Amino acid sequence: MEKNKNQYQALINGELYENKQWVTVMNPTTNQPAGQVPALTKTDIDKTYQAAKTAQIVWGQMPILKRIELLNNWKQLIIRDKKNMADIMSSEIAKGVKAAVSEIDRSVEYIEYTLQEALRLHPQSYTGDSWGVINKLGVFEHVPKGVILAISPFNYPVNLSVSKIFPALVTGNSVVFKPATQGSLVGLYLAKLANEAKIPPGVFNAVSGKGSEIGDILIENPIINVISFTGSADVGNRISKKSLKTDLILELGGKDPAIVLDDADLEDAATKIVKGAFSYSGQRCTAIKRVLVARGISDKLITLLKTKTEKLTVGIPNDNCDITPVIDMPTVENSKKLIKDALDKGASCLTGNQFKGNLMSPTILTNVTINMDLAWEEPFAPLLPIIAFDDIKDAIKIANDSKYGLQASVFTTNINSAMSIAKQLDVGSVNINDQSQRGPDHFPFTGVKDSGLGVQGIHASLISFTRPKGIVVNWKTKI
Repeated sequence: MEKNKNQYQALINGELYENKQWVTVMNPTTNQPAGQVPALTKTDIDKTYQAAKTAQIVWGQMPILKRIELLNNWKQLIIRDKKNMADIMSSEIAKGVKAAVSEIDRSVEYIEYTLQEALRLHPQSYTGDSWGVINKLGVFEHVPKGVILAISPFNYPVNLSVSKIFPALVTGNSVVFKPATQGSLVGLYLAKLANEAKIPPGVFNAVSGKGSEIGDILIENPIINVISFTGSADVGNRISKKSLKTDLILELGGKDPAIVLDDADLEDAATKIVKGAFSYSGQRCTAIKRVLVARGISDKLITLLKTKTEKLTVGIPNDNCDITPVIDMPTVENSKKLIKDALDKGASCLTGNQFKGNLMSPTILTNVTINMDLAWEEPFAPLLPIIAFDDIKDAIKIANDSKYGLQASVFTTNINSAMSIAKQLDVGSVNINDQSQRGPDHFPFTGVKDSGLGVQGIHASLISFTRPKGIVVNWKTKI
């Protein structure tokens, strides 16, 4: 059992586990401890992988309807405890309670769709006739890849956990789950519910500790078959270099542009840009992180953005404010550095640039140019640069010159312009007349360059965690 309400245990081979060594998780709103999770060792983690490997064999052979029954039991417990989970999220990642509840509701919908979609993952059959080979039938089914290492980020600690865990488990894999340090309290709460749901020992395991201390131990274990990671490009690239023989699904950073043409509906564009840039204080990989606007309409758009941004509420999560504290002080300091560099090089502050601890007011800088760091770096904070362009070719070039390629938005009333620009943008998805966004969750979700590797989205994730295995039947004609 938990020692107190603020200490959570790992889950290893069906047992809630602690080793008397702890990592303290800080509350971004108060900068005081929110709780503790175990600081696991190499011995603990190696034991976890071995348990996952052993358990996967039996789990993978279990009929899918039985797997779905057990996973549904876990889902029901998440529904039961969503208020508790939302309160934990609010304390450890400064997300408003309403937003946290909404995230959990979305996660439940994700689970339900995933379990349904898994039933439609049918085998494929081929005959040899089209290759000139008679009396040959191949049946290829989707079989589990084995042991999945799932590493989730802080910003959506439930949604971006279940989007890895449930597709992996329902297809017969076992999972070793490592939540981000900020987000590990609710992550280990999920593990406690899995244990209560009687997910078989070793099938789902949750470990904890500082990534800087156990990261390499986690990703270099030879038992791993797939690593599914969401986080920074730096860490993702490190995983890629150290995991050459492991299948990778990487969801990394972004510098998503919103391109606004001179025929756009500016009222609609401004509303969606403000929401896309500042939801959860800009701490989203798909947040709009720069606006590229036609110079002739830039003043009108800027006026609308200023008005709408200054209506956002700024405060603490318990008040469900639009802007709440960012995750830590290094994020604040990085934002200040980017703002100073831009202002020193000629940018102007339209609104914001106020700080109180981890709380940063939504900030818009105008007159931003490509020689400023803010034009290229991802702040992961409520900080939005506005870059004016004279020629759409320049806007496309600025968008594509980024090291990132996650998503983009194009605002225009001309479908020909929209499609032409969308075809030229080197990103995973282009949103026409809407903000960049992860969902709907059954859409394929992917990025290029330093924004990621592999494809997610419910059906795509099911495929990513399986491999085709064929049984080929040959026979002789007797008639």
